[in-house]
Amino acid sequence: MYRERIRHAALLDKIVSAEEAASLIRDGMTVGMSGFTRAGEAKAVPMALAARAKTEPLKITLITGASLGNDLDKQLAEAHVLSRRIPFQSDPALRKAINAGEVMFIDQHLSETVEQLRTRQLGPVDVAVIEAVAITEQGGIIPTTSVGNSASFAILAEKVIIEINTSQPLLLEGLHDIYIPTRRPVRHPIPIVASENRIGLPFIPIDPEKIAAIVVTSKLDSSSTVLPPDEETRAIAGHLIELLQHEVRQQRLTTTLQPMQAGIGTIANAVMHGLIDSPFHNLTMYSEVLQDSTFDLFDAGKLDFASGSSITLSQAKYQAVLPELARYKPKLVLRPQEISNHPEVIRRLGVIAVNTALELDIYGNVNSTHVGGTHMMNGIGGSGDFARNAYLSIFVTKSIAKGGAISSVVPMVSHVDHTEHDVDIIVTERGLADLRGLAPRERARVIIANCAHPSYRDALTEYLDRALARGGHTPHIIEDALSWHAALRERGTMQPVGAPVAPAR
Repeated sequence: MYRERIRHAALLDKIVSAEEAASLIRDGMTVGMSGFTRAGEAKAVPMALAARAKTEPLKITLITGASLGNDLDKQLAEAHVLSRRIPFQSDPALRKAINAGEVMFIDQHLSETVEQLRTRQLGPVDVAVIEAVAITEQGGIIPTTSVGNSASFAILAEKVIIEINTSQPLLLEGLHDIYIPTRRPVRHPIPIVASENRIGLPFIPIDPEKIAAIVVTSKLDSSSTVLPPDEETRAIAGHLIELLQHEVRQQRLTTTLQPMQAGIGTIANAVMHGLIDSPFHNLTMYSEVLQDSTFDLFDAGKLDFASGSSITLSQAKYQAVLPELARYKPKLVLRPQEISNHPEVIRRLGVIAVNTALELDIYGNVNSTHVGGTHMMNGIGGSGDFARNAYLSIFVTKSIAKGGAISSVVPMVSHVDHTEHDVDIIVTERGLADLRGLAPRERARVIIANCAHPSYRDALTEYLDRALARGGHTPHIIEDALSWHAALRERGTMQPVGAPVAPAR
């Protein structure tokens, strides 16, 4: 019955229930699971673990590629299965447990996790749980809609559990490019010089003797929650396109640009969608997550090729793309995230990186992860991998949040994920700040004038003027900068638009 998908005949005897497979995972183990931004995660075994934890003590360290779909992080958090979580998450229930100190969350650049596993700075991985579309005659694992860290988990783990997902089309076979870097200190260069280069295998090569159990499932990936472009995100896209046109006029780019990267989420997706109506053509992507906008650009004839680590789509787009996969497949490749996010490749290709800020300050430092400097939202993800190494490092955000109660531009960010050294361009719906070649004092004027909402511009300018009077290369009044965030905590979302967020001095 399953021979089309489980082609190594001896492995047919390894088919078991999710509960039996989950019994291989014991209290205190480190488990590596497939899944990258709600795509390609193992689905049945995590649910069996959550159910089992209701009747017996069970705590694990869970390492994935990025966030999991199908509410798996929620179920595992609420079942108190997780003692430690690495390297990314986006679930409100898990976020609550992290901020309460129940789950120890290690927020990592997504390119770094398996590097630390490989050198035994983390781990070891006791069990890997990997979703697959099929197993080859030699025991190779063919992933589904993401690669993430799955390849290294399977290679490094003592035991491997495979979930064969029959809802995923066999046409996915051949989409993946599994390449594992050689060992340091004599590592060879990663031989990618264009987004479309394939340098590895179409499956994860492991010893089939390591496969301890196979579970057959049919549950679909979760759909993404990205919203369609709105007036503000269209304005952000417009400012960015004007910048890119300026770069072409200055002969720093051509109308084919350079490989594009876009972070996950509504704003970055909408910005990429804006390229449909731009003068640019024959574009390529070298990114992590391929979202709705990737396929919109394909359909518009703007995009020639896209390299990523996962495909994460809205429900409507998923239903449109899956039947047409044969048409898109020659234009796609999915890689391990340590390759899709590798600094060496990003810098070589000259990627134009577009990522989203939670807040930014007047000097260009960016907070991507923490509310009020203390409460974790999602994690840094891959934005740091790209920001530090990109040809153009661009951060986008709306200038205000919570209906205007909060300014996204503040005197000093409450938590720093991306320093001013890694930020070239900031874009809000109000305008664009090109920070290249500017000293901190110059950056501050440009950011306030071009990116801050008018309701907060005067308060920010007043703060800057008082800070400049005190002097310094990067002038600050620390107590006043902190009072902005204290005011936000005290007033919450009730702060009226235009109210100064720092006391007058």
